[in-house]
Amino acid sequence: GLMEKLKLTVNEDKTRICKVPDETFDFLGYTFGRRYSAKTGKAYMGHRPSKKSIQRVIATIHELTDRARTWQDTTYLVAKMNRVLCGWANYFSVGTTSRAYRAIDSYTAVRLRRWLRAKYKTRRRREGAYHAPELYERFGLVRLANVAAARRV
Repeated sequence: GLMEKLKLTVNEDKTRICKVPDETFDFLGYTFGRRYSAKTGKAYMGHRPSKKSIQRVIATIHELTDRARTWQDTTYLVAKMNRVLCGWANYFSVGTTSRAYRAIDSYTAVRLRRWLRAKYKTRRRREGAYHAPELYERFGLVRLANVAAARRV
């Protein structure tokens, strides 16, 4: 009755009733449900970025570092990537984020390395090309794990 008064409709496909804490549910990019403390092992109700939201930011990074875009300047690309990463990290700064941040950091570093090798026509060497310090210090790529650590201080 209240929904009809407000002239709103319920999407039957997306709406479901779940029993918290036994089940998890996704809402506004977060997955809510039972979590376990890493320190004590005790269960608590918590939230983390959903798999879909992590996949969406990874798809954005993938699109930005496409080999067809090697014509653009490296500083321009890194600035665009940093805006995407910082915006995503600001939205998902609440809850358990460390695993998601680590996954996104490692994927971003791999994609940027691959893009740089394609741009500058360098071959992959046994010792590797474009090590982490070079990516984060020289090019200025944002590391989400460091962003999270700075917030805790």
